[in-house]
Amino acid sequence: MTESLPIAVLGGGSFGTALANLLAENGQRVLQWMRDPEQAEQMRNNGENPRYLKGVKLHPGIEPTSDMPMALARAELVLVALPSSALRDALQPVAAQLAGKMLISTTKGIEAKTFKLMSQILEDIAPDARIGVLSGPNLAKEVADHALTATVIASEDEALCSCVQEALHGRTFRVYASADRFGVELGGALKNVYAIMSGMAAALGMGENTKSMLITRALAEMTRFAVKLGANPMTFMGLAGVGDLIVTCSSPKSRNYQVGFALGEGLSLEEAVERLGEVAEGVNTLRVLKARAEELEVYMPLVAGLYAILFEGRTLAQVIELLMTAEPKTDVDFIPTAGF
Repeated sequence: MTESLPIAVLGGGSFGTALANLLAENGQRVLQWMRDPEQAEQMRNNGENPRYLKGVKLHPGIEPTSDMPMALARAELVLVALPSSALRDALQPVAAQLAGKMLISTTKGIEAKTFKLMSQILEDIAPDARIGVLSGPNLAKEVADHALTATVIASEDEALCSCVQEALHGRTFRVYASADRFGVELGGALKNVYAIMSGMAAALGMGENTKSMLITRALAEMTRFAVKLGANPMTFMGLAGVGDLIVTCSSPKSRNYQVGFALGEGLSLEEAVERLGEVAEGVNTLRVLKARAEELEVYMPLVAGLYAILFEGRTLAQVIELLMTAEPKTDVDFIPTAGF
């Protein structure tokens, strides 16, 4: 990548804005694209993103724009921070411009109709692009506030990983590399489901032991499912697996946790999502994950239980009771129990 070229960030949400700020603070010129010209104008005039990251000053090196073809024409490295439901429709019209570019998905979701991860959609749209995934315990507000943070760039393309590390590494943001793109991305998508359940548990005043049990069994389910699809189980011991799961399941700053907390307070799913005012990817992921787990015959009692709560009228207490009365399984699926 030529050093003088700007970097494009596609998405005007909280994480896209936090990443744009990081890049600009590292001396990069950034073109941040958003669909709404009015939002871009507000950001240019006010020096902040009042809709999604209020109070965080935008670095002057960021140029907000609603002209995607212009942004793509000028950049070789493109960070994609669009909601999973909008990604395909937003990028398909500019597919020809994406050939040969480095496309980094930062969206933690799964496409409903196809069960494709975001990087797989990028491959569909731009088969000649170089694809990577950025994922980890990265709450947008904390990244923007310069809390010490680490993330993972995952790709089999080592030069791409090095390029992203060089662009994003900073005083408060550390970027590790992985070759298991599929596992890293799957971890980021799956943990959103369990964050909803953790938020509910917190709202209902359940104990720390209970919360710890839910998070640990969630990790077991995630790993079991991902390995069935070909991921490396060790990936889930890292930042994109257990690291992301912990922060998303324990922080009120997590959007999926917030939805779960609102549900635990007695709001309907529609009311909880409306209160949030942003996309909670876990709700979309849950629908497709339950169907896929049944199809693959992967044992995922928490996923089935949360689905029953959200769409079939069950309570969290009933789900936990079922979990406690089910036949005990091994603690960690990938460690043999012989001799214990």
